[in-house]
Amino acid sequence: MKILVIIPTYNENETISIIVNKIFNINKDYSVLVVDDNSPDGTSHIVENMKKTFPNLFLLNREKKDGLGTAYCEGFKWALNNNFSKIVQIDADLSHNPEDIPTLVKESSESDLVIGSRYKNGINVVNWPLRRLFLSYFANIYSKIITGLPVHDSTGGFKCFNSFVLESIDLDSIKSSGYSFQIEMNFKTWVKGFSIKEIPIIFSDRSIGKSKMSKKIIFEAIYMVPLLRLKSFLRIIK
Repeated sequence: MKILVIIPTYNENETISIIVNKIFNINKDYSVLVVDDNSPDGTSHIVENMKKTFPNLFLLNREKKDGLGTAYCEGFKWALNNNFSKIVQIDADLSHNPEDIPTLVKESSESDLVIGSRYKNGINVVNWPLRRLFLSYFANIYSKIITGLPVHDSTGGFKCFNSFVLESIDLDSIKSSGYSFQIEMNFKTWVKGFSIKEIPIIFSDRSIGKSKMSKKIIFEAIYMVPLLRLKSFLRIIK
């Protein structure tokens, strides 16, 4: 069983070495792929230097900042081309606890997609501003009502996919980013009949660096949710 952890980055030079070290301290047999969007702060240079220490660390350099969704999709394609069987998503900002990775991987032996859920058992979020918490929580309610997706945390970015799920999805058709990317991947997984399981996690707001949240990401999620429902109704989900 080959396990790959994908970390998308843009200006994460303060956190990237911390999270990579944490992951390899948990299991030195994991592989880690950093997908960097040409960070001007030198994130990729840090990763290049760390590759000398960690033979299972890989770097995918992109020419420009092009969104979370496309970064993950390029990472997914790389994972499939290199025959990984389990693919884990995790944020670079330390808001997800790498200690939860083994649980995600273990649960993926019985479920096709496992989501680290902030809202499975109430609200498990630490240090988020109230406005941001409301935005996230009600975005998930909105998604669930419109799409029918039976998931409490459809916008969360801490997951483990089995490779055959990603193989079934047309990754070139994924154009969304941020919240809507997570919703789109979950929805397509569900519509295609794969099993989804949520496990509770504790999510902590980043204490280092700056949030990438923007109005564009919010508005994209607002219109993407009914669009997904429409595509499902018309049976044009790829």
